Amino acid sequence: MSESDYQVAVVGGGPAGLTTALYTTRLGHDTVLIDRGGGRAAMMQDTHNVIGITEETSGNELLQTAKAQVESYGADTVRGMVSDIDGSAGSFELAVGEEMYTAERVVLATGFADERPEPPLPRTGRGLHYCLHCDAYMFVDEPVYVMGTGESAAHVAMIMLNFTDEVDLLLRGDEPEWSEETDRQLRAHPVDVVETDISGMNTGEDGWLESFEFEDGTVREYRGGFPMYGSDYNADLADALGLERTDDGNVAVDDHGRSSVDGVFAVGDLTPGHNQVPVAMGEGAKAGIALHYELRTFPKSLDEIDGEQVDPASTPAISDELREAARRREAVEPTAADD
Repeated sequence: MSESDYQVAVVGGGPAGLTTALYTTRLGHDTVLIDRGGGRAAMMQDTHNVIGITEETSGNELLQTAKAQVESYGADTVRGMVSDIDGSAGSFELAVGEEMYTAERVVLATGFADERPEPPLPRTGRGLHYCLHCDAYMFVDEPVYVMGTGESAAHVAMIMLNFTDEVDLLLRGDEPEWSEETDRQLRAHPVDVVETDISGMNTGEDGWLESFEFEDGTVREYRGGFPMYGSDYNADLADALGLERTDDGNVAVDDHGRSSVDGVFAVGDLTPGHNQVPVAMGEGAKAGIALHYELRTFPKSLDEIDGEQVDPASTPAISDELREAARRREAVEPTAADD
């Protein structure tokens, strides 16, 4: 196995991980970003609620642009999956295929996968949507479904009445699991609870959902909707390092992404909070700045100085590789997209 040393290793190439890597690299810390590909952001057909990014930008376009930015500042990016992680030696060793990466700090930005209901289902982004805060606006005055049997499904169905007066809650043949109080609340709202399961689906030429067919022979028209079946957190590495998790399955962190294990940060959908691209970016920025405070060489403390002068030859503290990347960027006329 060959080995490479870094100050920061970021695992996960979504908006949170990429933003963390952008900050740590620009703040002068040798950073490697390890990304297996895919993820929730990559599935976005359009980008919503990200100021300055037009909606026709796909998730993949957003991520590829961000990755190129991070690389232009001198970070290394690796396509692969971390198969093992060990923090017992005072630093962290991450195995990716035949390569080993060693880092002083690790940032987990591995996110989660949405639990999918059984088909028939429309295409993701063409009638199947997982982000209420991103996509509810798309369904103003449109017929909408919500799938699920739990508390979250019932509440999302009621929330969608803020946007449309045509909301169905699809149980798909299962018994509801929400509380009696929620049931009374739901029954008081103009939400149609459909008990029978879906037997078929109709889509338009553009791939968008048009209607569901049900086992009782009825057909109901929908523009789209939201399945509410929970989340499967990508927390194998977090568990391998012994990170504390919340009752909901998130990794517990402080306001700057520090986990319960020294040297390990977590950001984005893996942590508690709203699962939004701008929120993930903000968490990545805060973690990147916190990492800088922990890793920067200067200023030296009075104990470190101990009456001696700092050797000018030890400055700047930035590595030769990042200095060279900065020189390359200075040679190119900056654009508004650089930052």
